[in-house]
Amino acid sequence: MEMIKSKDNPKVKRLALLHDRKKAIKEGVVFIEGTRLCEDALKSGIKPEMIAFTSNREAWVNNVVDTYELSTELVLMSDECFAKIASTVNPQGVAMITKAPDLSGDIPSRDDGKDIYVVLEALQDPGNMGTIIRLADAFDFTAIIMTSGTVDPFNEKVLRASMGSVWHIPMRKVDDIHSVFDFCKEKGVSTLAMHLKGNELSDADISLPCCYFIGNEGNGLTDECTNMCDTMVKIPMAGKAESLNAASAASIIGYILSTKR
Repeated sequence: MEMIKSKDNPKVKRLALLHDRKKAIKEGVVFIEGTRLCEDALKSGIKPEMIAFTSNREAWVNNVVDTYELSTELVLMSDECFAKIASTVNPQGVAMITKAPDLSGDIPSRDDGKDIYVVLEALQDPGNMGTIIRLADAFDFTAIIMTSGTVDPFNEKVLRASMGSVWHIPMRKVDDIHSVFDFCKEKGVSTLAMHLKGNELSDADISLPCCYFIGNEGNGLTDECTNMCDTMVKIPMAGKAESLNAASAASIIGYILSTKR
């Protein structure tokens, strides 16, 4: 296999541009960098379209190609070329390009009626997003639903924060929040707004199926969304902190809902 040594090589230029999620979205792909993230994706059944790597990762690449029976384009490049496509300070010498999962389509539901959904309304922080994806995977949520304005779940920071869970949990993106409420009404799913003006969680009558709503880090849920929910709830806090961050609040509610099963 011939090694690419020129930074002006078209493949190097293309991969470098895919760090821009707008360009990656236009191509319908996800850029994954680092052995851990690549292994997480492969274990989840992802079939990459391309694997780019340096010579010190050749044995690793050969192993995963055999283990996962991959038929994919392999691109060997010099350390200097890989540094151009890498986003990390100390690149590990391996990256993959894979087709982006479809975020459209119907919202899934379980046969037993014990669905748990979290809706993210314009959530912006990649760390919060990745953590929520991870907790949704851990507590076996039915799906994560995102409104427009929510951070891209395949943002590289989100991928790292999710620790591979991004490939496990169904995700849907909606343009109109009303469609979520229409779905919940049709399926008999109760809706909870996480809001500082809500009733304390311990006093709330919560049952499954349930969908809870987490708002923007700075502004919280919009009034429109809050007013459409069946109930407003808040987490009681005895300390001096006024609020929890989005991921922490989502984790507490997610755990409580999971115990209802």
